[in-house]
Parts: sequence; structure tokens; C-alpha cells
Amino acid sequence: MKFKLIFPAVLISAFAIAQSSVSGYVYHDRNNNSIKDRNEKGIANVAVSNGVEVTKTDENGRYSLPLSGDNLVFVIKPSGYQTKIGSHNLPEFYYNFKPQGSPDNFKYKGVSPTGALPKEVNFPLYAKQEQKDFQILVFGDPQPYSEKEIDYFKRGIVNEVKNNKKNAVFGISLGDLVGDDLSLHQSYKNAVKEIGIPWYNVMGNHDMNYEAKEDKYSDETFEANFGPNNYAFNYGNVHFLILDDILYPDPRDGKGYWGGFREDQLKFIENDLKLVDKNKLIVLSFHIQMKPEREGDDHFRMEDRQKLFDILKPFENVLMMSAHTHKQTQIFYGKGDGWEGVKNLHELNMGTTSGDWYSGTVDELGVPVSVMRDGTYRGYSFVNFKDNKYSIDYKVAGKPEDFMIQLHVPQVISQTRSSARIFANFFTGAENDVVEYRIDGGDWKKMEFMKTIDPAYMLSVFKWDTATELYQGRRPSNPEPSNHIWSAGFPKNLKIGKHKVEVRATDMYGKTFYAGKEFAVQNLNFIP
Repeated sequence: MKFKLIFPAVLISAFAIAQSSVSGYVYHDRNNNSIKDRNEKGIANVAVSNGVEVTKTDENGRYSLPLSGDNLVFVIKPSGYQTKIGSHNLPEFYYNFKPQGSPDNFKYKGVSPTGALPKEVNFPLYAKQEQKDFQILVFGDPQPYSEKEIDYFKRGIVNEVKNNKKNAVFGISLGDLVGDDLSLHQSYKNAVKEIGIPWYNVMGNHDMNYEAKEDKYSDETFEANFGPNNYAFNYGNVHFLILDDILYPDPRDGKGYWGGFREDQLKFIENDLKLVDKNKLIVLSFHIQMKPEREGDDHFRMEDRQKLFDILKPFENVLMMSAHTHKQTQIFYGKGDGWEGVKNLHELNMGTTSGDWYSGTVDELGVPVSVMRDGTYRGYSFVNFKDNKYSIDYKVAGKPEDFMIQLHVPQVISQTRSSARIFANFFTGAENDVVEYRIDGGDWKKMEFMKTIDPAYMLSVFKWDTATELYQGRRPSNPEPSNHIWSAGFPKNLKIGKHKVEVRATDMYGKTFYAGKEFAVQNLNFIP
């Protein structure tokens, strides 16, 4: 009996010692068979990571890294090469080492036991010409809660994008790929596959295993379906970091989640960026935005944000992308926020493909209009890169490319005393952007930026509240203050009759958008 108790422990100990490290080659797979043949040479100076440490291959393409019992080992794709692309257009750049597998009591299946490591864990790469000027697609929160909403995602977003993906070379989804039902990951993958380009995925708070007792186990199903949730790769002169910034369970009370990073995640970011040319543009993709939406909002652990900012400080060119809020906000960090870089740090908290969680009445495709609480229409983004610089174009789903301003203009105003105002919701706007208006082709005048509710969106909600019978679908969420509203009053003594207001808005990249709307001026004394 005593022998039986000791023997398994000896086996486990020997197993752990025997597999305390992993090694292999990064090689040029010339015949595309995913096997390192004798005549295929290793590639030198390529970064490989175990999720914390990062090393580079030697002159023969060989690497070696320490291991623990729960590791994903991955190659950090260098520019000029492509990793193997799987059947769902998901890049295959990692080896999942879980000798005991994921916890077997989770509702949604994780990784099956992987057993012993092979003698070598090799990573094939394929030579591919990459331009320094390129474009990618970015989705915020598809977040379907059912197969019906998967269908909304396909008809409302995927079908449009696959026929109009422009020159995008790959895509990124910024988390909440599904809405808690992780069995929908497969349907999500099937949908995104149709776009026809490689696709990288961020883990969101609705992609987690809620049964996890420790944060490191909250990603087990995500790992089974998509691979690591913290990794990096290069394209052109850009270094991309995909990060999980969700702490679950919340370390403060063990309930819910909190935005932030574990120490090992921050160490990975630090180790990774130590090996990156300071001239590169660094693009970080994560789910939860790092700036509080309002005073007293404690949604993110600020010391983690500061540690990240300190790591990023040596880089002059940085872009951060998040989603989560189902609103759209241009965020800029400066010295008052703990950012000490040479210029303000930009985070785009991006509008979502699901909009306001598939709410509202349906459009001509039978898909809920789903305007977000800040008045932003659901859509997706194209990020354009020129060497180590970037610009971003938001595309409203189902609308022309130049639809970027929603106007609220009263249909009729009084000729005399009127408190009515013009409101322009510039979906991609930032506070310092220039937004102007004119009446009947007159002189352009600046509008006033104000953080307020979009009255056009508010009316769409009131439509539900004043209905005498329920509409099909789900009532939109209550309005919240928008970060991209401009307003102006009407000039006095406009002539009685019809008039037209025009608005033009110029974004931070110099691109100008227009919108116009007619209104009438009346005087009660002249109404029959």
C-alpha cells in the first residue's frame, strides 16, 4: 500500500523534471508539409515565448525555453513570413502543452491532456512579401448570445465585409467573441472564416470560464478554440500585441471581474518589447478600455496601467485598441494620466459589430439596427498603416462609407424666440476636432463640443416607450452621454420657409465628412 502511494509521486516528479524545458527550431517550410525536413534550414533571430520569457533563435534557428505545467509555447511571427493558417483562417503559431489538460469540471470543454512533449517543438514559417503600407480589419464585440444572433452577425457584418474587405491583409476581433455560451465559439469561427483572411482574436469577459477559481484558468476554453490569449506578431514595420486584460475572479473580493494584468503578463510584455526595434509602431489590442468612463469608476487596476505605460515609454509610436463599452471614444493619455512618452498615447475604444447588443427594430436585411447608447451606429474599422504611422476609418454597417455624422435638426422652428439647437454626432470625433455648420450655403461657423446625450438616439428609445403595442425585437438601452457631440443654435430672423443646415467635420487624420438636413421656419402670426 505504501509503495502504491509513493510510486505515482515519483513518476510525476520524474515527468516534471524530464519536461522542465522545451526546445526546437523555427524553420522555413519550403515544401509546406509542416515537417522540418533535413534540407530545410532554420531561421535565425526569431522570437519564441512560453508566455513569460522570450528568447531568440540562434544562427541555426534553434531555441530553448523553460516550461511549467501549463504552457503555450509560440513563435512571434517576424515580418516577411507567415505562419501556417488553419481551416478557419486562424493562424497556427503555438504549441499547447497541458500534460493534465484543462480542469474537467468546467461547463465548456477546455484542452484535453496533451501528454509528453515531443523531442522538438518546431514552428514552420513561410516566406511572404509584406509591404510597409497595409491595412487590417478590426471588429469590436460580435457578442452573439444565440445562433439567431450569430445569424445577425453573419448577415449584418460578415456578408458585407467579405465583399468589401478592401486591401485588408488580416483581421482582429477585440474580445467578447460570443456572449457567455462558449459553445458558440465554433459558430463564430465558421462565420469569420467566410471573410477569407487570417484572423486574430482577443479574449473578452464573455469568453471566459466562469467556474475558474484562479485567473490563469479562466481562459481554458478560449485556449482550446483559439490558442494563447497573450501573444505577439509582426507585420511590415508594426509589432502587434494581443492581450488579455481581464482579472477573473476579481482579486478584491472573488466576485465578478476587474480590468488589469497579472504580473506574468506584464513580464511577457516587457520581455517581448525589449527585443523590438524602438522605431516600430506598437499596436496593442485588448478588451477592456483603460480609462474610467466617469469619475469614481474603478473598472481597471490603475497600477497595472501604469506599469504598462512605463514599459511602453521608449516607443514613440503606439496605438491601443479596446472595445467592451459598446460605445466609441477617442482616448488620449498625457502626463496627468501617468504617460511620459514624447506625445500623447492614443487608445481607440471602438464601436462594436453587435452595436447595442442587437437591439431595436430591424433594417432591410432583417438585422436589428442596434445603434449604441452614445448614438454611434454599429460597424467596424479599417486600420491603415504607412510604415510606422496609422490612420483609422470607421465603417457603419449597411451605410455608405461617408456616413459618419448623424444630425438632429428640428423639422420646424419659430422665426422669433426659439431655444432649438442643431446637434451633430460625429461618430469618430475627438474633442479637439473641428466641426462646423452653415445655413443655406453661408459662412462656415464652429460648433460647440459638449458631452451630452444624442437627441436622435433618445428619440429612437422614446419611440419604444410611447408605443401602444410592443415592437418586434428588444428595446434599445437607455441613452448615455456621448463623447462626440457638437451643437449650435439657430441664427435669429431667418426668413419664413424652408432652409438647409450643413455640417462638416474633419477628423484627426485630416479626412472631412459632410451631412445636411432641411428644416422650416414658421411664425405663429402667419399660420392660417
